[in-house]
Amino acid sequence: MNETLSYPRTVKAGDRQITLRLVERGDADALVAFAGELPAHDLLFLQRDIRNPKVVAAWIDQIERGQMRSLLALENAKIVGCTALVRDEWSWSPHVAEIRMVISDKLRGTGFGRILAQEVVAAATAEPGVQKLFVRMTPDQGAALKLFEDMGFLPEALMRDHVRDATGEMHDIAIMALNLERQAARKQVFGLG
Repeated sequence: MNETLSYPRTVKAGDRQITLRLVERGDADALVAFAGELPAHDLLFLQRDIRNPKVVAAWIDQIERGQMRSLLALENAKIVGCTALVRDEWSWSPHVAEIRMVISDKLRGTGFGRILAQEVVAAATAEPGVQKLFVRMTPDQGAALKLFEDMGFLPEALMRDHVRDATGEMHDIAIMALNLERQAARKQVFGLG
């Protein structure tokens, strides 16, 4: 993610110990296996299907070229979550980064989603030039919507029938965003760090 955040390190989620570290080339097969264990609906907001080895290989290529920052979460050496901070410095929106995050359904309700989201937001705030973050999810992911809302993200768009699952059913995508400069100013005004 960012050099100011040190990895690997261990965090606690309830009574569980989770190791956070940067994604490496050798993680490809384990990432595909992790994605294969997730409910397909949990992957709909991603731009590509990370159950496909070619997609994961391209993801790792982007990491190695510095186009994306990704973090793995491991419990007992098994992947239980991952993030990606995606930014295109050559686009019309070089100041905007997208957060992509998935966690094992076994860790839901432990507070781990919040820990991982805070980790990727902290990495984004340390990334030079990033002024705005956005995240996509399906509107029925109530816990994820609440999590990002609690972190200051606001709804920006609802894209109807935007993705199609493997059965052909259409799903909406909600987009939430956070202006990092406004958030920092609010924190300073209210003495929140």
